[in-house]
Amino acid sequence: MAAKVITLELSLPWFQVNALAFIPSIEGDREVKSEWAFFSHGYTSHKGDCLNWASRLVESGVPCLIFDQPGHYLGSFHEVSSWEDFKAHVHELFGEAFIRLQGLMETHLGVGQYPSPKSIILGGHSLGAYTSIRALELPVFQDYQKVAVAVGIGIGQGQAAHLFETAFYEKTLSLRRQLVSPELDSRQVFSWIKTEKENMTVSNQRVHLITGEDDLVVGANGMTPFIEVLERNGNVVTWERPKRLPHHEPGIASPHIYAFLKDHFGWS
Repeated sequence: MAAKVITLELSLPWFQVNALAFIPSIEGDREVKSEWAFFSHGYTSHKGDCLNWASRLVESGVPCLIFDQPGHYLGSFHEVSSWEDFKAHVHELFGEAFIRLQGLMETHLGVGQYPSPKSIILGGHSLGAYTSIRALELPVFQDYQKVAVAVGIGIGQGQAAHLFETAFYEKTLSLRRQLVSPELDSRQVFSWIKTEKENMTVSNQRVHLITGEDDLVVGANGMTPFIEVLERNGNVVTWERPKRLPHHEPGIASPHIYAFLKDHFGWS
């Protein structure tokens, strides 16, 4: 299916980011689906990590939008001025993305030329995976069926430090710390996100986890305690562990994401 790619910025009072929207064509008898998808990336990376995911879905008629995390220079040069604002509001970008995609669909396809969205797919990699799960409870999504597809996320057990902070990654991380706003220093980001996952309160939602057996950041047993946290809150959780899906290559999760969503929504 043909698609139109639209560049845009998402803005909240605390920060703004760059984004790409993927609008399916309605030429001929092609169907635009009533499921819409929104994805974001992991720490120090950029929205290009989610490009394969969006391109695969828009081919099947799913409108998609991918966006950068605030203060991530590989995506855009907008700064984060407050760590407290980032923690409190970063997940709200998924809601802003939804509002903006609604406007784009009406502008480029015309009101009444596409089915109103019935289901919302929120997803991401690592940091983006965490924020996508948290966004499930945003008020803007309360009238829709929702599912989060979270790639490369877990809770490390017995790890004194995040893998990226060990001696093995020390040189790499020294460089990567300079790819984000100073407010997003890895020492506080990793500590915060670990605590947030351990104490997550999102409840009664649908979450699908995808983490590779070769994901050294999540680790061999890292997904299990996170599943336990989610299930303890009444969430319906499924998961899969592809043999090859290293943490630094989230783009290759595309066929796993599509296969899950195809089954979940009963796409032909």
